Amino acid sequence: MLPDLDSLALFVRAAEMRNLTRAAEACLITVPAASRRLSLLEHQFKAQLFERHSRGLDLTPAGERLLVLAREVIAAVHHMRAEMGNYASGKQSVLRLDGNTSAMTQFLPADVAAFQAVRPDVRIVMEECWSDDAVRRVRTGEIDLGVIVEGCDVGGLWCRPYRKDRLAAILRLDDPWDNDTVSFADLLEHDLVGLEGSSTLTRLLTAQAAQLLRPMALRVQVRSFEAVCRAVQARLGIGILPLAAARGFAPAMDLRVLPLTDPWALRRMLLCVRAEPAPTSPLGALAAHLEACGRDEATDAGGG
Repeated sequence: MLPDLDSLALFVRAAEMRNLTRAAEACLITVPAASRRLSLLEHQFKAQLFERHSRGLDLTPAGERLLVLAREVIAAVHHMRAEMGNYASGKQSVLRLDGNTSAMTQFLPADVAAFQAVRPDVRIVMEECWSDDAVRRVRTGEIDLGVIVEGCDVGGLWCRPYRKDRLAAILRLDDPWDNDTVSFADLLEHDLVGLEGSSTLTRLLTAQAAQLLRPMALRVQVRSFEAVCRAVQARLGIGILPLAAARGFAPAMDLRVLPLTDPWALRRMLLCVRAEPAPTSPLGALAAHLEACGRDEATDAGGG
């Protein structure tokens, strides 16, 4: 006989509160009923879960382990409910999309919103992640489509071009720079602020510094574009971020943005899927829409 979810939830409450009476109140049941439920759990698992004394409850080693597992089970059930809610909302299809930080910060949300406006029958669930993580999740089938920065191993995947971004340096307004652009080599004389080492951007900068046979003083590493800008604002170094994202943060923090002149600083983004989708499928329609957004961007840039 399997333990029921309500009993596991009661066990977690009792373990966290170390008090049966308060746990019973939180679960809206009587103390005798709560005591019976916990005794049944111990019978089902054939292990004592609590040491009971006048001060309350203490977990046994078995109880400590069950607390970890019970939390995982409850979280999984909540996730299951949320997933099923995607379908209960009346949508005919649900697509899962991971976007790298650069795309999510700059243009992917607006592009997806434009698709949703014409395809309300499709529900899109989006998550931000590093490009390598998106590729891994596409391969395992956890997501339907990944938006990544070029440079990842996408062997065996179906990929199409998306948008481009240019990298830029972020400085304080009072930093002494005379030009409106800067080369990466010039920045290597200074402390730099960047994303954590697993990010595609940091790996790219590390490789370029190695090609120049120069050390890169990456003084601060963080997980978000905003945190990079905050560190620059605090005089901890010079940041390097995608141009559009940097310009979005700069005015509020009194920062200056200088595009990098290096050819490699213009990066391509890709859409990647496990296999080419049927053009008439929801996934095929989404991929075609996002690819068209990239073509429109190139047309606008050329016409300007």
